[in-house]
Amino acid sequence: MTLLLRLSQLIDRLNTVVGKSVAWLTLLVVLVSAGNAIVRKVFGVSSNAWLELQWYLFGAIFLLAAGYTYLLNEHVRVDVLAQRFSRKTQVYIEIFGILFFLLPACILVFWLAIPYFWQSYETMELSSNTGGLIRWPVKLLIPIGFALLILSGVSRLIRLFGFLAGKCDDPLAAPNTGEAELEMAEDIRKVAEENDRRQLERLQQKQNRN
Repeated sequence: MTLLLRLSQLIDRLNTVVGKSVAWLTLLVVLVSAGNAIVRKVFGVSSNAWLELQWYLFGAIFLLAAGYTYLLNEHVRVDVLAQRFSRKTQVYIEIFGILFFLLPACILVFWLAIPYFWQSYETMELSSNTGGLIRWPVKLLIPIGFALLILSGVSRLIRLFGFLAGKCDDPLAAPNTGEAELEMAEDIRKVAEENDRRQLERLQQKQNRN
């Protein structure tokens, strides 16, 4: 289990590096989109290459950051029923979902995406739009993105079993959700209440002396 947990940590580091790096593409998408709009409105000029670059970048953000999103528990969940169960039951539900839904679906898409990309690469497929971009790089994002998501699912699976064995922390607890700020606020509240209590005691003692 220790070796598997180390593997999980390596996978999580990989997805973290990729996810944080890809996040910068959001700024690039905004700049490209704004530039396209300004050039089109001001100068009446439009470029299919720059327009396609927008959705290339959007595809990169969506696909390459999927594993990192899953790592942070920021993916869409429907927990209307599951949240009412105990944490142990939720873990078993998560394991079932990974084994029978997440991994099979992702592996299937990954498998089908490889020949889809390779055919585009061999023919050096170009966009059907005039002045468009070459297509194989964006198609390569599909198997890479789903490979990262598969790895993230494997990492989650390892940590779920590790949690059940008491070897690691709860993998379903979303990190960076503001718990530290809430704890700090609670400490400040307690200090304020303690100061108020002391001041009240001093006033009472002063009144008793008078």
